Order: sequence, then C-alpha cells, then structure tokens
Amino acid sequence: MPLKDLLSRERIALLDAPLDRDAVLDAAAGLLAGDADAAPPIAECLRQRERLGSTAIGHGVAIPHGRCGAFEQARAAFLRLSPPVDFGAGDGEPVDLVFAMAVPRHFTQQHLELLSELAEHFADPAFRAALRQAGDVEALAAVLQQRPAP
Repeated sequence: MPLKDLLSRERIALLDAPLDRDAVLDAAAGLLAGDADAAPPIAECLRQRERLGSTAIGHGVAIPHGRCGAFEQARAAFLRLSPPVDFGAGDGEPVDLVFAMAVPRHFTQQHLELLSELAEHFADPAFRAALRQAGDVEALAAVLQQRPAP
C-alpha cells in the first residue's frame, strides 16, 4: 500500500508544546480519526498496544499502532514533536518523530508488513534528518510522500 494512501496531508502535524505519551497518543488518534467521536476508541487501541511494550524503535522515532475496527483500510498520521517525549525507548532517546497507524482487525499480515517497511524507512538517518529539518507541514508531507511506499 503506497504511503500516500496511508497518510494524507490532513493527518500530518507539528506539535510545539510539552506533552506526555498519552497526550501524543490522543493527538495521533485525533488525526487518524478525522472526527472527534471516533478518536477515543482509536486512542484506546493505541494505548492497548503501547501497554504491551513501547512502540519507540530508537533514534527518536515511535510507531504507535493498533488493529482497530474503526476503518476499512489502513490509515496513518505523522507528528513531529517539540520538545521530544519519553516513550520508554530502548536507546533512552526521547521521541520527536511519531508515525501512528490504525489498521482493520483483519489486517494481520499486512499490519506486520507495513510495520517492517516503516521501520526500514525510519532506520535511514537521512530520512529522519529530512523530517527534522522540514520547516512546515507542507515540507514534512513532501518528505514523507517522496519515500518509496510501504
């Protein structure tokens, strides 16, 4: 599934306020939902997964995700945080790049494939640097959309 199909411009945000992990998950759920009524169950889905273990993958990146019944197709949101937030990463680095994803419950294999490909993208130091240097949401969208699709 191409990244542009998962992530629209409306689901990309720059958050410039001190937050905790729950507030970040709430913000991600709001972007994923697109409407306030759908956000709480998506936030709970993300929290349930986070309780199993941190979704931080290191280098200041987290990929909170979950299988939820909210959508027919996989959907993603991207948030760049300032200041970074403690996600309990194994490398001890706080997180400033968050790629959140909600997939339908039946997307078991597709979910794992998407996560694997996203982890590869975020393992690229040049990709992370480009995201951190992007000046605004439009620039973030351009960086995210030019990557090969997961």
